[in-house]
Amino acid sequence: MKRLTALLLLALFSIGTLTACNTVAGAGKDVKKAGEKVEQKAEEVRDGK
Repeated sequence: MKRLTALLLLALFSIGTLTACNTVAGAGKDVKKAGEKVEQKAEEVRDGK
């Protein structure tokens, strides 16, 4: 019974992880864009604009 429960939990976790890939990729792109904006502002401040 414990083995069946463990296998079911593993299967559910795997399915959840695989379906979240697109969401995580999208979040990564958002973080990248935000980082680029921060970098641009830091360069502007450094250059005295």
